[in-house]
Amino acid sequence: MAAETLLVRGGTVVTMDPERRVLRPGYVYVEDGRIADVGTDGRGVKADKVVDALGGVIMPGLICGHTHLYGMALRGAALKIRKPTDFLQNLQRIWWPLDEVLTNEDAYATALAAAMEFALSGTTTFADTYSAPPRPEGSLDSIAAAVNEVGIRGVISFEATERRSVEEGRRGLEENIRFLKKGGEGRVRGMISLHASFTISDELIGRGVEAAEKFSCPITIHVAEGPNDQYHNIERYGVRSVERLRMAGLLSGRAVLAHCVHLTLDEVDILSGTGAHVAHNPMSNMLNAVGVMPLKHMMAKGVNVCLGNDGYVFDMFENMRSCFLLHRLSGRDPAAIQPQTVVEMATVNAAKAYGLHDLGSLEVGKRADIIVVRPEVYATPFSGSVYGYIVNGLKGGDVRTVVVDGEVVMENRRLTRLDVEEASSKVRKTIERLWERLGESPAEAVEPLSLQR
Repeated sequence: MAAETLLVRGGTVVTMDPERRVLRPGYVYVEDGRIADVGTDGRGVKADKVVDALGGVIMPGLICGHTHLYGMALRGAALKIRKPTDFLQNLQRIWWPLDEVLTNEDAYATALAAAMEFALSGTTTFADTYSAPPRPEGSLDSIAAAVNEVGIRGVISFEATERRSVEEGRRGLEENIRFLKKGGEGRVRGMISLHASFTISDELIGRGVEAAEKFSCPITIHVAEGPNDQYHNIERYGVRSVERLRMAGLLSGRAVLAHCVHLTLDEVDILSGTGAHVAHNPMSNMLNAVGVMPLKHMMAKGVNVCLGNDGYVFDMFENMRSCFLLHRLSGRDPAAIQPQTVVEMATVNAAKAYGLHDLGSLEVGKRADIIVVRPEVYATPFSGSVYGYIVNGLKGGDVRTVVVDGEVVMENRRLTRLDVEEASSKVRKTIERLWERLGESPAEAVEPLSLQR
């Protein structure tokens, strides 16, 4: 349970407020789960619980703008498959065979493992898309239960897809609606998720948009992660992906488009006029060799871009650093992106994308989601470029304390709500059974359904 009052003091406070204030030394004072004061020093402030952050950074909990918690299931899997030569084959030979055998027990286990990794590395909120087309019912309850055991926040959804059948697409959307109707669970709320425009019809897009408007929630979809998304829409609809989504009514301030790698500058211009957000997944894009999204142009056009991990590496410090390095390298431009921008992508930009207006920064009145990060070797001070230190010098293992809603959910690198070793043992047994069902040489999944206009 959260202490009635909490004081985090002694470190360098990176507020991420509109002025991007950095307080050295500083403190954050919390009452009943909300930030009541942010200031310097803090030695005269009293509280029920005090967290000493001396020698560390006090900053907002990180927000992962796009993930697949069930991606944990593939870590170390010994699959003997034909090597994919493009992104669609990657889906057909690895991801789609996996999601066709997933059960709610697997959803719970992978969510528990991922939530623990997130918490241990300083991520306090994430946006998740789960996929198991043959069996959507109840899956979001399983995921929510696991996340609430750890104590962090989640915006979760079931990925509606018609790649196997229109009926499975309907059932996937209904699972999202069911979870939204119940109002979420604990610190977990729902949203609408559609897979990608090459596996869904205009009708399903329309019903998804209608549901998002009804429940005033975000709607997320994968866009142009690989070129096949564009090929499909040009061949079948005569337009590129972004234009089709605009025509279908999906592009708005509720929409979060994941990836957006293969976009033209004209498509970026369309996005900039709709208020739609983009979730960038640099480490996943490198893993899948799909390309580099036009981040510099998006930001120049005012598109709000947040940072995700796409279910790959759950340490968001690694994802921030990869984003920073990738765009400098790909553009051969050492000024392509600044460390502060990357930190914004993993905090305030992500909060904006998902309508989480009381998260993402350390400001009076906002929910108290706070992390304390202190490196083992404190060789250089934070008095210089603190954003550069965060991006280039810190890692998830340096996170010492995690506070969510005023509750300390990790203290001195130990989760407070559950035993990591015991939980990990339970997860491993479930994943072993999943691997047995999947087999070393899973059958390749079907081609995307030929959808009618």
